[in-house]
Amino acid sequence: HFDIMCYFISATFLLCLLYSADTVEDEMEMATVRHRPEALELLEAQSKFTKKELQILYRGFKNECPSGVVNEETFKEIYSQFFPQGDSTTYAHFLFNAFDTDHNGSVSFEDFVMGLSILLRGTVQEKLNWAFNLYDINKDGYITKEEMLDIMKAIYDMMGKCTYPVLKEDAPRQHVETFFQKMDKNKDGVVTIDEFIESCQKVSIQC
Repeated sequence: HFDIMCYFISATFLLCLLYSADTVEDEMEMATVRHRPEALELLEAQSKFTKKELQILYRGFKNECPSGVVNEETFKEIYSQFFPQGDSTTYAHFLFNAFDTDHNGSVSFEDFVMGLSILLRGTVQEKLNWAFNLYDINKDGYITKEEMLDIMKAIYDMMGKCTYPVLKEDAPRQHVETFFQKMDKNKDGVVTIDEFIESCQKVSIQC
């Protein structure tokens, strides 16, 4: 489930941002935009991307978001292109909040790069920390059953009933109950970051 989630987050959004980035200039073109990204050298040092990769990413980002930042509605529109068979609105909302680390209602190129860097090339620990933040909808440091259920329902809505026609209506809740039985070690009704990471790492080892 964690690997599938990472695929949804990184691969599809990366593809839809870069679909028009066929060529890259030697030096990044800095158009007159409302938000100018930090120096490439700084982003290269902070992320796990090379300067050339950052140039490609920026060209794709600028094509989709000429102002230099993306708001939630635009984010949802971009993301929905890859899930026409379902409704990705709710999942894209949660995903946007995870990328919008300073919670200012927009995702800058820096926000996008740092999130993508973790999802594509981060350590297992970094990816799990990012995933926990996604599930922790109200950002209080705990994942509740309700929060995990909201994410699960959003994933099923995104995939569409035509993709999983045999699933029962209560399938998301059943999955959440299974996850909580494994993750909520002290049975206090919430999952902490330590419980989340420990459980996910055990699953990875078993696989």
